[in-house]
Amino acid sequence: MTSYHECGALLYHKSMLEFRTSLEVHMATHIEPLLTVANLDIMPDDGNRYEIIEGELFVSRSPSLTHQRVSGNFFHSIKSYLVENPIGEIWATPGVIFSESSGVIPDLVFVSHERRNEIASGDRITGAPDLVIEIVSPGAENARRDRLAKRQLYGKRRERVLDRRFREADH
Repeated sequence: MTSYHECGALLYHKSMLEFRTSLEVHMATHIEPLLTVANLDIMPDDGNRYEIIEGELFVSRSPSLTHQRVSGNFFHSIKSYLVENPIGEIWATPGVIFSESSGVIPDLVFVSHERRNEIASGDRITGAPDLVIEIVSPGAENARRDRLAKRQLYGKRRERVLDRRFREADH
């Protein structure tokens, strides 16, 4: 004879198995479509930043004044250096296309003269720049995008400023 607890355990295991099977079937049939950089052209012109990283859409608000001040200070410092040492160009918030499924808008991008014709001959940069500077705005989603998703995308050709107040930087 089966005890009350054994019956309860059997019903629990049976219901968990049915739930897991149902979940697996649902997950197997529910596939999110991947976006491409072509989808960026149809995004609204509403002041937000639209970026696609590995087919996933990231939307962020326009940077704060503090963010823009930090970016402007970096831009001015690098631009001043480049006037005295003309080794390349720096751009603020250019479109950078890494692949059909990844297009982003970094805060600052430097491309050397040697690579300019290779990756920066059109309206956007197509390929990994020599230097990328990202200034991370407050918020968990901003941190996830800039510290994880973009870091994987940029690879070795990047520099990342993590704290807008110049306290820490990733190299």
